[in-house]
Amino acid sequence: MSAPHASSTPGDALPGLPGLPGLPDLVGIGFGPANLALAIAIREHNGRRAPGEALRASFIERQDDFGWHQGMLLEGATMQVSFLKDLVTMRNPGSPFSFLHYLQDRDRLADFINQKSFFPTRLEFHDYFRWCAAPFRGLVDYATEAVEVRPAGPDGVAEELDVITRPASGTGPLRATRTRNLVLGTGLRPRVPAGISTGPHIWHNRDLLHRAPELTARPHRRFVVVGAGQSAAETADHLHRTFPDAEVCAVFTRYGYSPADDSPFANRIFDPAAVDEFFRAPEEVKQQLIGYHTNTNYAVVDGDLIEHLYRTVYQEKVAGAERLRILNATALTGAEELPDGARAVVRSLTTGETLALDCDAVVLATGYRPTEPAELLGDLAGECLTDGQGRLRVGRDHRVETTDRVRAGIYVQGAATEHTHGITASLLSTLAVRSGEICDSLLLHVAEREVRAALATSGAAVTDGVPAHRG
Repeated sequence: MSAPHASSTPGDALPGLPGLPGLPDLVGIGFGPANLALAIAIREHNGRRAPGEALRASFIERQDDFGWHQGMLLEGATMQVSFLKDLVTMRNPGSPFSFLHYLQDRDRLADFINQKSFFPTRLEFHDYFRWCAAPFRGLVDYATEAVEVRPAGPDGVAEELDVITRPASGTGPLRATRTRNLVLGTGLRPRVPAGISTGPHIWHNRDLLHRAPELTARPHRRFVVVGAGQSAAETADHLHRTFPDAEVCAVFTRYGYSPADDSPFANRIFDPAAVDEFFRAPEEVKQQLIGYHTNTNYAVVDGDLIEHLYRTVYQEKVAGAERLRILNATALTGAEELPDGARAVVRSLTTGETLALDCDAVVLATGYRPTEPAELLGDLAGECLTDGQGRLRVGRDHRVETTDRVRAGIYVQGAATEHTHGITASLLSTLAVRSGEICDSLLLHVAEREVRAALATSGAAVTDGVPAHRG
């Protein structure tokens, strides 16, 4: 496929795959960056094969259109991974779906180079994702929710799977789509502290840009931000800049924000080769590696942002008007809605002192948790093999190990495979390579299925052609 020209649109430059008859080889649930990367890998495979050898794929997405963390596309916020870790480059540097081809299409290639930066803004990378997703619109059922997966096949053997869906609005008929393979790419769900209920003035930071502008009446002139990671620090900074008349209280149990380790040697934990090494390692070594390198990803903050926030606190002390308050070594013990806002109750871990903070909003920048595959798989979950800790057994090709009663493939992308594939499971770093691995696995199992069918056909022909023995 040739590179798109500056005057083209993604749909013009990257034409869609013609509709193919027959049962889908793959249905993907979720169409975020992970399954988008897989769709591209399949598209590129099909472009090198005859139509009869193409993989047939479709996808289901709850959102009305492609979107990636849109509530946190803060002005000026940059990616924390290199643009070279886009959806394709680590697998196929010549792909027309690369970030560089996107820049060429947008007529910004020279401008981006002149920035001398490997890290585009989050807003620009989101636009890149949407540019990549545009040619696949015909393969994605947007505004559609998957509610269940059922086995399909004779004699209790699931040769195929039925994916049951309904409109994301919750109203409308159920629909079944049969497939030979399933890929779960359902992403992450917001983690809310135990005992806390969200509401009009208590919400997760993923909704920051959607909810904050709605606060037109702010009688308390205060926000409470809970959390110590990158998103928490960015949220506190954004609210501090956006509402110059308001106090922002950053609440976290650590003594201070911890810097992210993005040094070159530590970053090797995100290399494709590190996934191979992690997968082969004994369980105790896996746990050690995750423990050693949590500071590359979890509850850590970019060093420049930490310094900016510290300077802000110091300068406000000098000026005698402290609007950014750091409540460190402090835990959120409760939060409730008020008629005109919310009340956060916090407790100092060092003194035990409790403080009630009436505010216009409590923003929970408390991270995410993986979507459990069992929630969708229903009865099929009982056919999925687990390890001694009740976690899914997942092969190196990201295919879930199952009993012999399930011959259809179930693949998992995302944080649910961190225990088998390492820290990169929920990150962008290895999406390109992973998509190629899943595509190769699909092709291998298609070939195996064809061999089984051919053997069954030839066996039946021999049986039909040879008289039964009478003895």
